[in-house]
Amino acid sequence: MKRREFSKLLAGTAIATPAVLPLAYAQLKKPQAGTDYHVLDPRAPIDAPKGKIEVVEFFWYSCPHCNAFEPALDTWVKKLPKDVVFKRVHVSFRADFVPQQRLYGTLETMGLLEKLHAKVFAAIHVEKLKLDKGEAIVEWIAKQGVDKAKFLEQYNSFAVVTKANKSTQLQNAYKVEGVPSLGVAGRYYTDGTLAKSMERALQVVDSLVADIRAGQ
Repeated sequence: MKRREFSKLLAGTAIATPAVLPLAYAQLKKPQAGTDYHVLDPRAPIDAPKGKIEVVEFFWYSCPHCNAFEPALDTWVKKLPKDVVFKRVHVSFRADFVPQQRLYGTLETMGLLEKLHAKVFAAIHVEKLKLDKGEAIVEWIAKQGVDKAKFLEQYNSFAVVTKANKSTQLQNAYKVEGVPSLGVAGRYYTDGTLAKSMERALQVVDSLVADIRAGQ
């Protein structure tokens, strides 16, 4: 979902997904810089240990395309080789994205992502709950069996606010054009529009990781 589409979504307008290439064609075509992915200049910062290749997914909890992509991404992540480090970054294109950005940061800080990350997507896209403001988020969290006071303490903490700010800085460093999208090693950026589908975007990332591993 491109930045210009967010206002349409909030207004209730249906958003079309990017075109999908035939799978056989997508698998045969070698990803090309400037067409299937962007080369970053300057490079974005990375947080991976030496010898590891960092892959970043940029997402927004309220994005229907991010929700649809999550199962395929989860399957892909579980098969990553040991030299690849994966992390998610919740974007903040506007001020009203911040509550959910801090929600993700709080879940990460409290070690609750495995338990609640998928449930947040389900609450928004299946149950149709409006988890876009702090009060609604806290009330929903309490219903999931999380201590409300402890969650609020972290949600409003300097550490989580700092983490949210760093997420926005990384989003800008990668020049994120929409979500879901993927960054590789601070060097490359791709998304469903560039790669023609998010399925092929994962293939593009696999190819770029292989190139980095080979020293290209």
